[in-house]
Amino acid sequence: MPPAFKTVALIGRYKSQDVAGPLVELGEFLGAHGCTVLVDAETVAASGVTAFAAASYEDIGARADLAVVLGGDGSMLSAARWLAPFGVPLVGVNQGRLGFMTDIAAGRMRESMAALLAGRYTLEERTMLAATLERAGETILSTVALNDVVVSKGAAGRLIEILVHIDGQFVYDLRSDGLIVATPTGSTAYALSSNGPIIQPGVPAIALVPISPHTLSNRPIAVTDSAAIVVTVKRAPGARLHYDGHPQNELVEGDRVKLERAPRRARFVHPPGYDYFAMLREKLHWSESLF
Repeated sequence: MPPAFKTVALIGRYKSQDVAGPLVELGEFLGAHGCTVLVDAETVAASGVTAFAAASYEDIGARADLAVVLGGDGSMLSAARWLAPFGVPLVGVNQGRLGFMTDIAAGRMRESMAALLAGRYTLEERTMLAATLERAGETILSTVALNDVVVSKGAAGRLIEILVHIDGQFVYDLRSDGLIVATPTGSTAYALSSNGPIIQPGVPAIALVPISPHTLSNRPIAVTDSAAIVVTVKRAPGARLHYDGHPQNELVEGDRVKLERAPRRARFVHPPGYDYFAMLREKLHWSESLF
């Protein structure tokens, strides 16, 4: 039988030479199963592996039926942002630490990939955020994020003050170290460390999580993912805008960060046996005995 995914793109951990061995192993395995193999051009440059056709993200988006990321959650986030507009599904082979989004353990790579090629998998779509930064009536940044968009204090280390509106309604005047706006996927990332709620991926919600608020009654809230969220910078000594962990822009007073559900969703392929709550138990050590 032909493989379920005929053209498979491989994307390695950013600027990592260590990925060369697993990359060659997986590429040869896929080729032996009748797949056309593409490798992200940056991965080729970093790893030195030239046995497979190099491709840009645009080429991968146009040609690939599946993208396999050999890396950690950061690599998955980057690939998802690039490939979501093309609808290419992703699966991750964990080469990082926690690996909330990389389902396949490195030691089970061949076994898991064989199952996927045989058509034994589930497909899941994840909400992404569209973020726009406006300054003095002009748009100076438009981007998407899979995990979160964060307005935070900068190097000055002082509290910032922001105004939050949802669907045009005033919510609060927040003095804090910042605010995390997270998708369900991002609810187990930075937002979780700031006492935000864990949101099951299929729940249509966005979490707003204050970072060390001056007023302790400013608690995390979850709103429908159809909401239009506007964060206005009221006082911002050195504040910055981040998305998916990347520092992007310095913020000034009067800046408006507009957030809404992105029109495209990230798509993930899960191997047989994937269980979201089992993953949480493993990564968060919920079942460990204290004795």
